[in-house]
Amino acid sequence: MTTEPGFETLAIHAGQEPDQATGAVVPPIYQVSTYLQDAVGKPRGGHDYARTINPTRTALERCLAALEGAEHGFAFASGMAASDTVLRALCSAGDHVVIPDDAYGGTFRLVDRVLGRWGLEHTPVAVSDVDALRAAIRPGRTRVVWVETPTNPMLRICDLEATARAAHDAGCRLVVDNTFATPYLQQPLGLGADVVVHSTTKYLGGHSDVVGGAALTSDPGIAAALGFHQNSMGAIPGPFDAWLVLRGVRTLAVRMERHCDNAEAVVALLAAHPRVTAVFYPGLATHPGHEIAGRQMRRGGGMVTFRVDGGRGAAVEVCDRARLFTLGESLGGVESLIEHPKEMTHQSVDGSALEVPHDLVRLSVGIESADDLCADLDQALGSLSPG
Repeated sequence: MTTEPGFETLAIHAGQEPDQATGAVVPPIYQVSTYLQDAVGKPRGGHDYARTINPTRTALERCLAALEGAEHGFAFASGMAASDTVLRALCSAGDHVVIPDDAYGGTFRLVDRVLGRWGLEHTPVAVSDVDALRAAIRPGRTRVVWVETPTNPMLRICDLEATARAAHDAGCRLVVDNTFATPYLQQPLGLGADVVVHSTTKYLGGHSDVVGGAALTSDPGIAAALGFHQNSMGAIPGPFDAWLVLRGVRTLAVRMERHCDNAEAVVALLAAHPRVTAVFYPGLATHPGHEIAGRQMRRGGGMVTFRVDGGRGAAVEVCDRARLFTLGESLGGVESLIEHPKEMTHQSVDGSALEVPHDLVRLSVGIESADDLCADLDQALGSLSPG
């Protein structure tokens, strides 16, 4: 009897067969820009120019596709490069997209300030409200429904199956940013999504030492468009960057389990702290999207946000007083990070419908000792000025 390989097995072996020439068990870094061709018009194995194809990048693309249950994978120089390529491949000037009303600030900036000048229109909607999302679709003009789940930074949950039905009923494509959940915790293509995007900088790379992005799909028409735009626009990762992400992916499953364990411990501390007015985490039973998250996610993930009694001053003070949590942007690394979204990752949405609360703190919970992480937050909160 044959069975499909498990996630952990795919993460280590998919696209990563031992090198045929040497037997090396880790894919080599093909630091090359061009290739010997067997004859005019006959590139060896399809390899003609490294912007179009590189064996190290191909290994990463095959591995990520396997992890997301996709037929086709495309790697990019950053998550924003992946997002830009997907939107340009699926939309034209004058089209309309639906985006989350608490989307990542970089996504909003791309849609509003870059592609908006190109003629793309957008409507922000709460991804947790399928009826509102359906109402925001403009018949004949909306090409893409773009969602995050969990969202960044409020960790709202989108019902992917219901949203996919709403999008497809209207003739739209559903694109899911799966960066927060990772394919270990959630696989949107199996729930009806057409395209999945990632910032591989985050959990997939996992070590805060590489910048990258990816787009995955099983739709052959979308794959052809993505491949054309990837090659034409050229926002590809270098071989070493592809290799670093591939290295990180090998330990994704074990890292995500520890991220989730630690996040749950942190959430328990925050939920009981008198200076914390609200905690947002999909694994928390009181979270509005907890039930849906339980259906489509393996666990709650490593991202936690919370609001602090005392407004902006208190939120900034917590960020400044943390010692083990490093004050910095980004997320998904083995080390824990803390930030003030309104003035850091989401500054670009100030004054828009996506503006985030000034008393919000975002945590990327790493894989250090849970006791040490909780002690650090407890001292940071405990030394706050009186509210």
